[in-house]
Amino acid sequence: MVSSQEIERRYSAVRAAMEEEGVDALLVCGNQYSGFEGAVRYLSGFEIVHRYAYVLVPLVGECDLIFPREARWIGDKKKPWVQRHHWPDVPGRWLSERVRAKGWERLAVYGADFVLTVRDYRELQEAPVELVPFDRQFDLARAVKSLEELDSVRDSMRIIEEGFWALLEAFRPGRTEAEIMAPAVELFFAGGAGPRMMNIVLSGSGGEAEAHFKVPGSRIVGRDDLLLYSLEITGLGGYWVEFSRPLIAGTLSPRTQRMADIYPEALEAGRLQMRDGVPAREVHRAAAEVLEKRGFGLGHLSGHSIGMTMIEHPAIGAETETLLRENMVLSFHPQVVDPQGECCLYTQDTFLVGRQEGISLSRIPWQVFTGRESRPTGAGA
Repeated sequence: MVSSQEIERRYSAVRAAMEEEGVDALLVCGNQYSGFEGAVRYLSGFEIVHRYAYVLVPLVGECDLIFPREARWIGDKKKPWVQRHHWPDVPGRWLSERVRAKGWERLAVYGADFVLTVRDYRELQEAPVELVPFDRQFDLARAVKSLEELDSVRDSMRIIEEGFWALLEAFRPGRTEAEIMAPAVELFFAGGAGPRMMNIVLSGSGGEAEAHFKVPGSRIVGRDDLLLYSLEITGLGGYWVEFSRPLIAGTLSPRTQRMADIYPEALEAGRLQMRDGVPAREVHRAAAEVLEKRGFGLGHLSGHSIGMTMIEHPAIGAETETLLRENMVLSFHPQVVDPQGECCLYTQDTFLVGRQEGISLSRIPWQVFTGRESRPTGAGA
């Protein structure tokens, strides 16, 4: 249950960003696609089960939840704290009519590039209003997490770590990639993740993992196969976390071993830059410089802010000027790729930006796991 103080804090931060941008209202878009549903829940309390929904936030006044008519009986409409619900045949037409009735001139839109449906966008194009992209502004308004939010983040991390240990216990040559993954997914679902999961894998033979992600399937794992499961889930509160560690029962290839030898140093260099007031690019740069000394590059951005949406601004990349702030939560996942682009090493950790340095939210150390490790027991495990 989200407290009234937390709800007010969210609206105050978002409306401050709206006022700074000079907009009359904000349309927040979300859909069922994993990682794209969280913005609607963040501002309304509604959990999308299927299709899509919008939250309309005026600069002053009550908010509205808008659903397509075909989604009237999908999702628990008693849960959201936004009580004004609408089910038009074409939500974009209803929104256009609201814009005209209110005389709004500038409408901010979160999710215009990836979430807003084409039919609704067409209707809004006909309205006498300027559509203002608002993804970055909205994400930065919610990037610094409250103590209440951090409780949910830590709960998600507890669940994902339990899943990792279950996966490790199931890991052995002769099983398929999907069979190894299955016990973790069962725990994730039991912990409240529901459909909010993105469990994929980098894998390969000869002590190496190919540099492209895929869905764990029927491929049988060999002794010298390297598996890099990317675990990405939420708990009941809807806050995403990400976690990964390398698994191999046999031996890493010489070039993957060279990556593994330098990888902890790169992670630590990035962590030390995760402090209040530091540009996000410095986290990426610190890790990249360590890897480049050994002749390795990064496959893509090394991370991003994370919350109720899987990927939020700011990105952790070479050009990101945004300053980090204490209590931002970051997913840090540098993908090291060999110069030929044939193999990679990849892990994920979720960090809290601190005053002096980043704080890992995971209690599982970075290492190459063989399947012979035992789960820690006792206080603090």
